[in-house]
Amino acid sequence: MNSFGRIFRINIFGESHGESVGLNLDGCPAGLDLTVADFLVDIERRKGGTQKGTTPRKEDDLPIFKSGLFNGKTTGAPITILFENNNTRSGDYEKLRAVPRPGHADFTAHAKFGGYEDYRGGGHFSGRLTVALVAAGVIAKKLLKGIEIKANILEIGGETDLEKGLNKAIELKDSIGGIVECRVTGLPIGLGEHFFDSVESLISHAVFAIPAVRGIEFGTGFAAAKMFGIDHNDSIEGASGKTTTNHAGGIVGGYTNGNEMVFRIAIKPTSSTPKEQQTWNWENNEIEAFSVKGRHDLCIALRVPVVLEAVTAMVLADLMMIDQQIKRVL
Repeated sequence: MNSFGRIFRINIFGESHGESVGLNLDGCPAGLDLTVADFLVDIERRKGGTQKGTTPRKEDDLPIFKSGLFNGKTTGAPITILFENNNTRSGDYEKLRAVPRPGHADFTAHAKFGGYEDYRGGGHFSGRLTVALVAAGVIAKKLLKGIEIKANILEIGGETDLEKGLNKAIELKDSIGGIVECRVTGLPIGLGEHFFDSVESLISHAVFAIPAVRGIEFGTGFAAAKMFGIDHNDSIEGASGKTTTNHAGGIVGGYTNGNEMVFRIAIKPTSSTPKEQQTWNWENNEIEAFSVKGRHDLCIALRVPVVLEAVTAMVLADLMMIDQQIKRVL
């Protein structure tokens, strides 16, 4: 549903063109320093309109705290944060109502909710809700002392020269995808719970909550299928768990092994492309040509790194709390 996590548990809510989007976060310990200033850097990184290839829609995205904070510190009660939607142009979507965009949730949402879904800006399927994930990530990162999470774009449209990849889409007046890598350092040995709560399982689960994700791989990923065991195995150098290579991407048997965690995700091209497409019109039951107007990202991958860091931090914070709880019992 709309919730994730066992102890550090978040619930996100809202729609792209509704009054606001936000989150309710339960399980955050009391006494953590938390102010608006803590959110500004990561929120700014996620915003559209600040770099070429992103949507011109601009929102202030200043967090509004509704519960869980007192005198600049968390109280231990659930934290509720809102982000207002002020720069909406819902009229852009009225004309698309009868023609679901190929590659978007328009068709499946209409079938699932019987036409009662909020279709403006993609409703609750919109990437707009990732601002709530980023906010949860800000809090999670503050809890993960000594652990550094950093995500970067590796490719756009198959090009490691990101500007070149982006220009390909601009020249063709189309959208384009990309690959984003995340690296985590400072992790202890043994985070993760088998079988279904392995580190890879939980990160993958959280990652696919980011709209437009099409794939994920850890360490050498799919390239491992072409390797021999002697080449893929990471030799252990000592009690610290450090290995001579890191083909496993810092995770073995579902647990962190003390090495750098490395994984990559594939981001599809934005489905709302200005190129003319064919789709089914559910009002007249005919196939017709149409093109998407309005404000959309040319390349969603440009805004994903900070969101990827956020969901990774959420997972790791939850696993750290689970690990601490188990150790207290023992």
